[in-house]
Amino acid sequence: MKRSITLLIAIFLGITSCKQEKKETKTDADTPVQVESTEKFVVKPEGTSVKWTAYKTTEKKAVNGEFAVLKFENKEGATPQEALNNLSFSIPISSLITKDETRDAKLKEFFFGAMLDTDFLKGTIKYENNACTASITMNGVTNDLPLIVKITDGRRVNMAGSMNLKDWNALGALESINKACLDLHKGPDGVSKTWEDVAIEVNTYLRKN
Repeated sequence: MKRSITLLIAIFLGITSCKQEKKETKTDADTPVQVESTEKFVVKPEGTSVKWTAYKTTEKKAVNGEFAVLKFENKEGATPQEALNNLSFSIPISSLITKDETRDAKLKEFFFGAMLDTDFLKGTIKYENNACTASITMNGVTNDLPLIVKITDGRRVNMAGSMNLKDWNALGALESINKACLDLHKGPDGVSKTWEDVAIEVNTYLRKN
C-alpha cells in the first residue's frame, strides 16, 4: 500500500514538473512583435503650387494669378505636420503668371518693381500645435501670415490665408500699380481702386518615401 502511495506521489510530481518545464520553455516567438512604421511624408516643390487672388474696382473683382516656380529642398517627416514644419522656400518674382502677358509685365514692373528686394519672395512655414503660419519676407519686411490648413486623403494639403499689403509696407507699391492700371481698375462707378488684401492659396501633395 505504501509503495502504491509513493508511486502515485512520484507520478504526480513528475507531471507537475513537466508542466512547469513546458511553461518555462515558452519563448518570445509566440508573442506578436510590434513593428514601427517607417513610412515618411515628403513635400516636394514639383508637387506644390502657389496661387493668389488680388482685387480691383469698388465691386472687388478678382484677378487670379500664380507663381510657376517654387524653390525649396525636399523635406520629409513622420507626419504631415512634421514634413511641413520649418520648410523654407523662395519664389522668383519672374515666375509670376496671370495668363495675360501685359498684366504680368505691369505687375513685375510697377508692383514688385516698386519694392525692395524685387527678385524673390522668401519665407518659412511654421506648423506646430495644429497652428500654421508662413513667415514671409517681402519688400524688406518679414511678417507672419496665418494659414488655415486642410488635409484630405492623408496627403493632400491645402493652406490658405489673406495677406494685407500694409503689413509688408507695400501700400506704395499698391499705389504704383493702381496708377499704371488706372482705367483698367475702374468699375461702373468710374472709381479706380486696387484692394490691399490678397488671398494666398498653397496646395501640395505629400509623397511617400
